[in-house]
Amino acid sequence: MSTDIPQPNPQPGMAERAIDAATDVSHTIGEVAGGLRSAVDRLTYVIDEARKPGRPLSTVAAITREAPLASLFIAFLFGVAVARRR
Repeated sequence: MSTDIPQPNPQPGMAERAIDAATDVSHTIGEVAGGLRSAVDRLTYVIDEARKPGRPLSTVAAITREAPLASLFIAFLFGVAVARRR
């Protein structure tokens, strides 16, 4: 049998709770930043692939250089069509 008197566990103070919360937020921000970095890397790769000769972005860029006003008009009509659907 033990004669030790059990000591109550002290509750963490406000400063300790604030530090724990800040640490949790820091970890969460790090995870979100890592996910965003990964998404940006994948998007950059896809855009680079689409810009290669003969691919869609290459074709659109060439058409836009040749007829900028017509391309602007088509983009405007596309925007109107999308806005009316909503």
